[in-house]
Amino acid sequence: MPKANFNIKSTHQFQMIDITTQIGTCLKEIDVTDGLCHIFIPHTTAGITINEGADPDVQADMIRGLDNIVPADIPYDHLEGNSRSHLMATITGSSVTVSFTNNMLILGTWQKIFFCEFDGPRTRNVFITTTSS
Repeated sequence: MPKANFNIKSTHQFQMIDITTQIGTCLKEIDVTDGLCHIFIPHTTAGITINEGADPDVQADMIRGLDNIVPADIPYDHLEGNSRSHLMATITGSSVTVSFTNNMLILGTWQKIFFCEFDGPRTRNVFITTTSS
């Protein structure tokens, strides 16, 4: 099962970072041209999602929306103080799978793959595995 990985650095506590290009670069380095690309984030306070990448206001709206869904003023018990980040990561999930052909991701016109930081700034890992079709 061909695989690749890369690191990503966030600069804010809550941040959505477009990683579509990095994933595309990894696909070109993997010896599989057509199949499925599984992208996994091995972190409990970060997530991954596919959404619109043309308008940066969408990412700001998503962060604001998650902020409203998971309020800061709940009396959380977790001693590290990042329970909100754990909840947000659960909502977004830790992996996505995307088809690819000719080493190119098959995404909609406006779609991008976003790393979602909920407990930054930090350096994180992104793991990619592929299966051929």
